[in-house]
Amino acid sequence: MQQIFLYGDSLSWGLIPETRRRLSFDERWPGVMETALNSAGRRVRVIEDCLNGRRTVWDDPFKPGRKGIDGLAQRIESHSPLALVIVMLGSNDFQSMHPHNAWHSAQGLGALVNAIRQAPIEPDMPVAPIVLVAPPPQQEPRGTIAPKFVGGDRKCIGHAAACREVADTLGCHYFDAGTVAAVSQIDGVHLDADQHARLGAALAKVVDGLLLEALTGVLPG
Repeated sequence: MQQIFLYGDSLSWGLIPETRRRLSFDERWPGVMETALNSAGRRVRVIEDCLNGRRTVWDDPFKPGRKGIDGLAQRIESHSPLALVIVMLGSNDFQSMHPHNAWHSAQGLGALVNAIRQAPIEPDMPVAPIVLVAPPPQQEPRGTIAPKFVGGDRKCIGHAAACREVADTLGCHYFDAGTVAAVSQIDGVHLDADQHARLGAALAKVVDGLLLEALTGVLPG
């Protein structure tokens, strides 16, 4: 069985917009992806580590434990051996209490990549390849989360391109979630169930090829 480690925030946790409820595993995109991969004949387990409000490398001034780089290396150590690591973060870097722009957030992702690769895994275990997934761009925030995310739709402009540049520089795989999914019209930040389904199906196709490469060293052609 190949294990995939997913490091994310509420967009992957499955927060239902304008509620405090969570989509079931088979509804949120990591579960959709796992189901699709296993239905295609893979033996895959997706390990979710998704925390609401998680940033890349910054603290939340109101809630402790949201600094994504803290403890990441130990999580990799704990769950290894891993066939693949997927990181989908950045949305919370643009909360209203932060001045960060797209470049800053992408640099934060770069720091996470370095932490993953420097994790103290056992000597005979492989360093897993990494996929950086740029979240769909935010829209004007609505509802109860609006004060928390006001201005995020402007600060996140260019985030996908900045993430791609970091991925290329550091030799990571890359996927732009905004090419297949869009944020909810309800709150302008999170994903509705149908968008989880679209993202999970799309990433299953990408990951299928990467897992084949991990097993054989050859991409399907």
